[in-house]
Amino acid sequence: MSVDPVLKRIDSNLQDSLDRLMDFLRIPSISTDPAYKADCDAAADWLVADLTSLGATASKRATPGHPMVVGHLDGPGPHLLFYGHYDVQPVDPLALWDNDPFDPKVEDTPEGRVIRGRGASDDKGQLMTFVEACRAWIAEHGSLPCKITFFFEGEEESGSPSLIPFLKDNAEELRADIALICDTTLYDSRVPAITTMLRGMLKEEITITGPSRDLHSGMYGGAAMNPIRVLTRIIAALHDDEGRVTVPGFYDGVHEIPDEMRAQWDMLGFDHTAFLKDVGLSELAGEAGRSALEMLWARPTCEVNGIGGGYQGAGFKTVLPSQAHAKISFRLVGDQDPHAIDQSFREMVQAMLPPDCDISFNSDGAAPASVMSIDNPMFETARKALSDEWPDEAAFIGSGGSIPVAGYFQSLLETESMLIGFGKDDDQIHSPNEKYDVESFHKGARSWARILDALSKE
Repeated sequence: MSVDPVLKRIDSNLQDSLDRLMDFLRIPSISTDPAYKADCDAAADWLVADLTSLGATASKRATPGHPMVVGHLDGPGPHLLFYGHYDVQPVDPLALWDNDPFDPKVEDTPEGRVIRGRGASDDKGQLMTFVEACRAWIAEHGSLPCKITFFFEGEEESGSPSLIPFLKDNAEELRADIALICDTTLYDSRVPAITTMLRGMLKEEITITGPSRDLHSGMYGGAAMNPIRVLTRIIAALHDDEGRVTVPGFYDGVHEIPDEMRAQWDMLGFDHTAFLKDVGLSELAGEAGRSALEMLWARPTCEVNGIGGGYQGAGFKTVLPSQAHAKISFRLVGDQDPHAIDQSFREMVQAMLPPDCDISFNSDGAAPASVMSIDNPMFETARKALSDEWPDEAAFIGSGGSIPVAGYFQSLLETESMLIGFGKDDDQIHSPNEKYDVESFHKGARSWARILDALSKE
């Protein structure tokens, strides 16, 4: 089976593909709001019908929350699990949208044609690039070159509460030779990429309590312990002068990136000066001696995301507050153990408490990093197939963010993931006026067709 006629069919059927995506985008499948439960069901039904039209055996699977969609298409090549999510973010603030977010349109902009609407990039447009590639293969050749399992989730934007139980209960059905995840972007809006590193996450909110009530600073200042003073001393102690995190054992499981990957990242020509200038900054603030991409993709972090305590209103209220609060998050890499780090962090903070102060912790989740083994030849095969479609050579990159499903596929399905997407940094996902470039949609489908062809020959 040749890929060339498949690519020609994708080109000639682009308008039909866009029309199908528009139908899908009109469904307001907002998973976080119970008012849209029926719409999430409708989106799942739409996907089942669309997969069935390809000849897939597809069904909507009930969960305690929104349903999963699972479909199967047979083929001679390796077994590929393709994951996407059909739920979307809320649209607030609605007043900042130029048009109805669920009345999608193709617009001409100075940068090219874009698909405008909620879910256009995250993740309905991305999801449909793969489906359209499969549609073109089947239309040309009557079948696919690989065995495909489609797995579409309806709760990604609301924390995926049903995902782990579903994966455990259906592991045998979903386990594959490789998983493909589309919820990512091009590098620098131009270079196709396969994300091979995802940072994990640990979040803690701490509350330090001193006096039993807020105190008048004229009566108690100097004599009574101020919880904000305690909190700021703790926060200041979390990093040394070289930018390293000081939590004991924090760097256990952190590995240096391979030389060949470092060289590939250097070739990307990342301009950290321009990157920082965009947000009014000029100097790198992470670990001394590390490049910006290392800091963003391959090194762990500790950040203070919020501080509260005392009087915050206009003017002055001269109090010593009873409590002080901070939200602190850690981005994790490699084999760092989030639970061990959490325990070490708590012990460090408790050891710094003076008499008369107590502390409480409220953990908001912990997940390890995901690191894909690019020794698997499928990764290089897919990278070369991507490079054949785009003007720039595809790269293996990291991500500063977290996509937990990749880690769950590793731990629960024993399946590595390739994260390949065609969004751009300016797609305004989670924001008003979300868009997806028509070029990303078109070349995304062509890219998946090439990848299917290349992987089928492994």
